[in-house]
Amino acid sequence: MAPSLNLVGAGHVGRVLGRLFAQHGVFALQDVLTRSPASAHEAVAFMGAGTPVAELAAMRPARVWLLAVNDDQIGPVCAALAQAHDLSGALLFHCSGAKASSELQAARAAGAHAASLHPVRSFADPEGVARDFAGTWCGVEGDAAALALLGPAFEAIGARLVAIDPAAKTVYHAAAVFASNYLVTVLDAALRAYVAAGVPEHVARELARPLATETLANVFRLGPAAALSGPVARGDFATVARQQQALTDWDPPTGGLYEALVPPTAALARRKRGLE
Repeated sequence: MAPSLNLVGAGHVGRVLGRLFAQHGVFALQDVLTRSPASAHEAVAFMGAGTPVAELAAMRPARVWLLAVNDDQIGPVCAALAQAHDLSGALLFHCSGAKASSELQAARAAGAHAASLHPVRSFADPEGVARDFAGTWCGVEGDAAALALLGPAFEAIGARLVAIDPAAKTVYHAAAVFASNYLVTVLDAALRAYVAAGVPEHVARELARPLATETLANVFRLGPAAALSGPVARGDFATVARQQQALTDWDPPTGGLYEALVPPTAALARRKRGLE
């Protein structure tokens, strides 16, 4: 019989995992608590399983608890849960990329096992993620007893697991920010600069598209050093200085972004020359 699972917080991540766990028979989804009764009912409808409840104290005992709340609420909700329920022998986990399993210390102190399993992908489209979750990498860390149950459970829904150092969890999450959020910021700077040069916005996207897609393909095929090109890679710092000044004159924040990227790009160029 599948272990029982209670879900506290059912935003995009919580409801996607709840649906997948229920569909694959990994866990028996039991009680669902969110910020409001309406959102709890919506989550249960999306997952196709579970019972909405109105408060923490009303949740039934469960073998497994998923705290799918905002990062800054993991610790407080865990502490409240430890006050409201007997967690001895239970298993608690969260899916934050920025917080380690140490956020669940109150549960550990109450006799529970704790872990963190972070799916490395965007959950902006829950339907799409639930449909295409297979192959998703998840960074995992925590108590051995917790991972012994959660590892196979995540693999059953198609996840690929990689162990991470909990002491470096913030750096781990920053890696995802660089690969996703800041990549968008850099591309936005490129598009705005094209427009500032008189290129229509829709054409600017077409100019940037092959550069960006081919560069990304080269990074993942050849590695960053081999994929690097451009004036810094050539050692043409006169051009770099002219570009930086022109950008600063046009838009100081964009000029500052360009300037900040020169030293790490120069270090990458040195690595590139070491490969040649």
